[in-house]
Amino acid sequence: MAGAGAAIGLGLKRTISPSTTALAANKIDGIKKSSFSTSETITPAKDVTHYNNYYEFSTEKTEPAELAKNFRTRPWKVKIDGLVEKKQELDIDSILKMAPPEERIYRHRCVEGWSIVVPWIGFSLSELIKRANPTSKAKYVEFTTLFDLNQMPGQRRQVLDWPYVEGLRMDEAMNPLALLCFGMYGEDLPNQDGAPLRIVLPWKYGFKSAKAIVRIRFVEKEPMNSWKLSAPNEYGFYANVNPNVDHPRWSQAKERRLGEFLKRPTLMFNGYGDQVASLYSGMDLKKNY
Repeated sequence: MAGAGAAIGLGLKRTISPSTTALAANKIDGIKKSSFSTSETITPAKDVTHYNNYYEFSTEKTEPAELAKNFRTRPWKVKIDGLVEKKQELDIDSILKMAPPEERIYRHRCVEGWSIVVPWIGFSLSELIKRANPTSKAKYVEFTTLFDLNQMPGQRRQVLDWPYVEGLRMDEAMNPLALLCFGMYGEDLPNQDGAPLRIVLPWKYGFKSAKAIVRIRFVEKEPMNSWKLSAPNEYGFYANVNPNVDHPRWSQAKERRLGEFLKRPTLMFNGYGDQVASLYSGMDLKKNY
């Protein structure tokens, strides 16, 4: 799922052709190519920017692009705290300079059963974690999205317990595939896609990829992520893409790529098993969904 929320119910017509208009953004210089990129056909930017699950703005996929157009991404601070040697608050532009920007063309699978292929821009989340210097007690990383009723009208509705919170086990967060993301399609992230800073986790369902991050906290115990808190029988902490474990209300065996009519088989770990399967060795992936 492409963002913070997990909307239910798909309109087939909108899935096949979500939009006809794309927004311009600032170009990002010095982008490096990544060996982690897939060679699959990239989903058009106009679709990815106008078909968004972003409940902070709206539960309708076609509305965040308009509702987020005046969202302020500068100034922007990210608080780093919890089990770290030095708690700090970092300016977004200082974070973006931590490592050279990379283009990562990733498959992205929504828990609802649709998918996209996006050329994200960022660098491995591990670059920030290493600089944060977490203590040995830190076993998990928790991400918190901005809470702003004036800018995010969707937060006026109690669809979820705001602010939006997500989390990862430390070894997941340190995996090279975990991307700290600030751009896509060669440009800054559009507001409706998580600007100015989000994470992208291609082997997990999209709701794990927190957007508009304002806090990164290192903790000892598993964080209670927003969707697990809302519906624990439907959304677990791990949320690994798994065609063998159905959602209680629909199958996860197949998916529909935006712009396509026919469904395709869903791949275990969204096709990234070679890089991440070892993280879950010995685990019951049905129980730990």
